[in-house]
Order: sequence, then C-alpha cells, then structure tokens
Amino acid sequence: MESTGGPYLNTAAVTSPVGIARLLQMTFGCTTFSLVAHQGGFSAAYGTFCMFVWTFCFAVTVFIITCEFTHLHSCLSISWGNFTAAFAMLATLMSVTAAVIYPLYFVQLGCYPIGCEVRDFRIAASVFAGLLFIAYATEVFLTRAKPGQVTSYMATVSGLLKIVQAFVACIIFGALVNDSQYGKYVATQWCVAVYSFCFVVTVVVVAFSVTGKTALLWFSFERSVVIYTFGAVLLYVSAAVIWPVFCFDGKYGSPRRPSLCAKGKCPWDSQLVIAIFTYVNLLLYVVDLAYSQRIRFVSHL
Repeated sequence: MESTGGPYLNTAAVTSPVGIARLLQMTFGCTTFSLVAHQGGFSAAYGTFCMFVWTFCFAVTVFIITCEFTHLHSCLSISWGNFTAAFAMLATLMSVTAAVIYPLYFVQLGCYPIGCEVRDFRIAASVFAGLLFIAYATEVFLTRAKPGQVTSYMATVSGLLKIVQAFVACIIFGALVNDSQYGKYVATQWCVAVYSFCFVVTVVVVAFSVTGKTALLWFSFERSVVIYTFGAVLLYVSAAVIWPVFCFDGKYGSPRRPSLCAKGKCPWDSQLVIAIFTYVNLLLYVVDLAYSQRIRFVSHL
C-alpha cells in the first residue's frame, strides 16, 4: 500500500539545517517565556517588551514551520522567501534586544529580596534567551544570499539591512518620545522628519517585497530602491550634522550632561541616544547603497 502522507508533507522543513534551526527557535522561545511566566516574573515596560518578543517570535516560528511542513505556504499570496528572510532578521534583532534587557533589569546574583528560586528561574530564562538569539542568527546565516546566487531580495545583504534600518529607526523614535525636546528648534524637527520619511519608505519597500507585488508596479522597483537609498544617505547626512549641533553645541544645547538631570528622565540622554543611532543608520544606508547596486531583485521566490 502506498503512503498517502508522503507527497503532502515536506519533511525537509524539519530535517534540513534551516528546519532544525527553526525547531530550536520554537523550543528555546517556548522555554524562555515559560520560565519567566512560571516563576521568573517580569514587570514594567521592559519586562512586557521581552515577553512580547518571545511570544511573538514563538508564534510566527510555529506558523512558518507548520506552513512549510504542510506546503500551506503555497496557498498564501505572499513571497514566502522574502517573508521568512525578513522575519528571521527581525526576530534576530528583537531577540538579542530582549536577551540584553531581561538580565540587565531582572537578574541579580544575590537571593535577596526576590528569593533564590526566582533568581535561578531568571538566570535560566536569560540563558535560553541568549540561545534563542543564536538560533535566529543561525537561520539568517544559513539563508542569506550567497555570491552569484539568484534569491529573494530580503535574503540579500541589502534586504536584510532594510530590516536593521527600520529597527534602528524604532530605537530613535523611542528616544524621541522620551522627552528629547526635539520640538525646540525647527532644525531638530527637520531631523525627525528625516527619520520618519526614511522609516516609512523602508517599511514600504519591505512590504512590497514580502507581498511579492513589485512586478505589478508601473516603474522599476529595483532602480527606485537604489535611488531612494541614495536619497536616504543624503538625508541622514544632514541629520547627522544638524542633530548634534542643535543638541550639544553650547549655543543651542549642552555639551555635557547636566548634573541635576534625573536618571531615566534626562533629555540629554535621549538626545545622545538619537545622535548615536543616527550615525548607525547612516552607516547602514551607506553599506546598503554599496550592495544594492550589485544585486538582482527576485519577487516571486
């Protein structure tokens, strides 16, 4: 009697190196948030963010494994290769952030006042959070585009950088809303406009790639992305010059951190974070521009 399940199930989805990495992601993610929810505990916005990251990544990973194992992804009207590559990069960034934040705010060496059992659960959760990050980073490493390989755009260096650029922009926005006093000058408002514009366009590029709709556009998507990246470099150069001048020059701001500024509620701290990540994103866009001229877009993989 012939097997009726063979033709319908893709065993490579769980036996290939990428499939094994995804199974480890599912295992580590479930273990991490279970340890925290059972005994480790969390509080405040930082803890809530970490729990969201672990549960969100776990849910999407289970969805990806299920779809690939059952071939259901062929029924979805999206570019599956672009979707999985984009999620792997996003999950890597989110998981490494959570892996740093949780032990930083919740792990301590001593037992007082939380008790030794809670401390041990938090340490174990931190270890599995680190393993989760490694598992997602491994998938990115395994699925990234190789030289000369025709693959999904989001698997290329340029595509992966788009996810990192958007993630860095979110960090900038978080610092902006944390009493950064960006509305004090028109020049700093211009910087906010730069961050917002580049973030929105980058998200649109990712969205078109993931949905596989780039071929339906009446203009060349590939050329438009390269032109946009060049424009984003110029815009970030302006922000990289303007923001530090109007925040840290003695004429407009403060070169040094005010001594009476409260920790966690100091505009100077937020301004410094924004300045640092402005230069980070500028570097990312420059690297993106260099790579985007050497790749070939494929929207249907």
